Amino acid sequence: MMGAPVTAIIAQDLNFWHELPFLFPHEDRRKLFDGNDAFCQDTAYRNATLQGAYFMIAARAVGLDVGAMSGFSNAVVDEEFFAGTSVKSNFLCNIGYGDETALFQKLPRFAFDQVCDTV
Repeated sequence: MMGAPVTAIIAQDLNFWHELPFLFPHEDRRKLFDGNDAFCQDTAYRNATLQGAYFMIAARAVGLDVGAMSGFSNAVVDEEFFAGTSVKSNFLCNIGYGDETALFQKLPRFAFDQVCDTV
């Protein structure tokens, strides 16, 4: 991370649901989230993770190298960047042009039938 030209903090806003009339104007679903903190946290985390994956795909599509990171202190990042807000860090994403000599090669992948079951 220290050598990356840019590190993005992929985060979620636990109060995202306040913006649902704008984000999802088809139906007012705020009542599903109001007072349901566990549901808000779960939904925000899942959707931020998906959006982070789209971000990484887009960066790779324009030729950048990306490296996602977890295992850091979310509490420290949240205090430094999001104190006093409803935003919480999810993962970090390093972005740039990697040094080919220092990049990991593609790691092994399971075959389809090792991880999927067709019904």
